Amino acid sequence: MSTRSILGLIYMVQGLKQLGEDPGPVLRRHGLDADRLDPSARIERARELRIYADLADQLHDPMLGLRLGGFYGLAGYGPLVMLIMTCANAWEAFQMGVKYQRLTYLFGTLRLAPGERLSALVLSPMAMAPNAFRFRVDGEVSGTYKMVRDMQATMGLDIHAERIDMPYPRPPQAAEYEAYFNAPVRFGEPEARFWLRNEHLQLRFPSADPAAHAMYRAMCDQQLQTQQAEEAQAGMAERVKAHLGLFNGEFPASEDVAKALGLSERSLRRQLADEGHNFRDLLADARHAKARHLLAHTTLAVEAIAQQLGYAEAAAFIRAFQRWQGMTPARFRQRPTQD
Repeated sequence: MSTRSILGLIYMVQGLKQLGEDPGPVLRRHGLDADRLDPSARIERARELRIYADLADQLHDPMLGLRLGGFYGLAGYGPLVMLIMTCANAWEAFQMGVKYQRLTYLFGTLRLAPGERLSALVLSPMAMAPNAFRFRVDGEVSGTYKMVRDMQATMGLDIHAERIDMPYPRPPQAAEYEAYFNAPVRFGEPEARFWLRNEHLQLRFPSADPAAHAMYRAMCDQQLQTQQAEEAQAGMAERVKAHLGLFNGEFPASEDVAKALGLSERSLRRQLADEGHNFRDLLADARHAKARHLLAHTTLAVEAIAQQLGYAEAAAFIRAFQRWQGMTPARFRQRPTQD
């Protein structure tokens, strides 16, 4: 399973605390201690995203995601930030950011969309449950914005966005977004975009250094190779179950899961078949795992758990759980030792 630096999670935890929130209970449910996270450790991407989804369920301020972007430190990007700053100009820098985006804290995917007058840095967000989607998109957009602005401040440049697009309906706090980004913000778009003037992208970086750039690129290539080797060892069935585990209520269809994993639906089904699995059974496994977790670690009523698992009524969930576990949810909860 793919892993990455736990620094992104640490920045988020620090930010939530400074904003008056307590991430401790959610972290403890995932076996983590907010005060004992090791900055040198690595965390599975899927596990980290589950933590973000769980946090989104308990947060009440819809602006927290946007504000959290300000807590991501520039130094935390390691060799990547030096690779970008030693580029010849902003266009090359954005190309490097896209190429090595797996070394950032993003879960969505970046690409460049060139235009005649304006070009866009595009962020395609990962599909998540609705209550977590805005929280995560805001964090990724504001975190990317802060990274770019911090590097510009270091180099004495001003490459600002002409407009920013956001991939969800216009919220009541729309004016706060424009004040935060100091640019017009358009909501209801299919993807997040930073629109930039082409002449700004040709500005030469004062820190351009071809020799140092080659050194940092080799370091980033090594980090990518390590990640790819880890992913090659993870089976497709485990990747699918990990993704399904991020959802409450309505689960995504196989087509949506395939898209999130960068595959066609046909390729996904073929790879699962090669491993002896099918999507329907994996969805049942994901529901079973989530049911055990909710029964063991929460006091939610069976009816509420049924809703989180996508069942219209509790009776259907109880019958399914009996097939999976050989006992009713109530009896499972009464066991002295739970999963």
